[in-house]
Amino acid sequence: MSLFLRVVSLEEALGVIRNIGPAPAEEEILLGDALHRVLSRDVVAREDIPGFARTTVDGYAVRAADTVGASEGIPAILLVAGEVAMGREPGGALAAGEGFALPTGAMLPPGADAAVMVEHTERIGDELLVKRPVAPGENIILPAEDFARGSVILPRGRAISPRDAGILAAAGYERVAVYRRPVVGIISTGNELVPIGVTPGPGRVRDANGPMCAAFAEESGCRPVLYGIVRDDRDALGSALDRATRECDAVLLSGGSSKDVRDLAAAIIGEKGEVLVHGIGIAPGKPTIIGRAGGRPVLGLPGHPASAYVILHVLAGPLLSGMSGVPRRERRVTAVLAENIPSQKGRVEFVRVRLGDGRAVPCFGKSGLLNTFAGSDGLVQVPAGSEGIEAGETVEVILW
Repeated sequence: MSLFLRVVSLEEALGVIRNIGPAPAEEEILLGDALHRVLSRDVVAREDIPGFARTTVDGYAVRAADTVGASEGIPAILLVAGEVAMGREPGGALAAGEGFALPTGAMLPPGADAAVMVEHTERIGDELLVKRPVAPGENIILPAEDFARGSVILPRGRAISPRDAGILAAAGYERVAVYRRPVVGIISTGNELVPIGVTPGPGRVRDANGPMCAAFAEESGCRPVLYGIVRDDRDALGSALDRATRECDAVLLSGGSSKDVRDLAAAIIGEKGEVLVHGIGIAPGKPTIIGRAGGRPVLGLPGHPASAYVILHVLAGPLLSGMSGVPRRERRVTAVLAENIPSQKGRVEFVRVRLGDGRAVPCFGKSGLLNTFAGSDGLVQVPAGSEGIEAGETVEVILW
């Protein structure tokens, strides 16, 4: 195979990964099912919101001019000419020298241009003593002051939060257009793997990558489908890949890219489609595979969970985000490097670090251990043209 371990740069690999994923599709769903889904188009106000002037306080609708100079000692004296009930129109217009009693949210009567809080009034029979002046527009919301008809209420690309659901309901949206959640198949390969609930025998380890890939896909706005553990066998792997590419929009294949079996995984992907990249100038994750099978993007991850997660973060993230329409919100912070990080020139290296007191401490350790993975807060990226980063330099930490 001509592309077998022809190492490409990380930039080239990212260019490939961004071009092989299908564009996000959209669907219309009920608002009750839309929590955390991503809007595929702007939500526009179909009408003025509110459609009428209303008060924001319990109190009295008034003409602001009638309260000028009002104080505790010399209150403005108005006539209580009516009352507005919630959900009802006022019984008439407000004349000069009058006030209408009304609760928060009630419709403002014609002629009123402000509302005075009940706390700043005293009522004696039909007389209203206003002890504090109000300005025009005070304590009221005017028609279309919230959203004018045709204005954008929520923008495309926004993940719907509980408060957004309330806003959409208030705007009359029973259904919303969102990006469809792509289906991502997860295949774990390796003769050494056993299910999570099984105690590993000699030479065996539990399948950590399957659940990790599924959780990452879920976080990226996709719907994961786990196909279980597949032996390092041509027929078994080919059959699993056929099924996954029939049923899913993309496939994450974990394992099968180490030296002993990488040619098998790459060969099968090539038979089912094409291998676009097999080998990236990156550490960890050099033997990563990028390809297509059955017309679907396939990403072959390293077998070790810490290495696999770096590839998920660096390559699967852009792929799945592009397919799901869920924007990537990569969190980064700056810190002072506590120790030297040596690096091999010619490859991009991602070094795990833990944070504390404004410092980034490298989590050095043997590549097969998980404790540095568990004890780290993120990654420091060492550029390909660098031989390392010296202690005391300010670095950017990509948070997990």
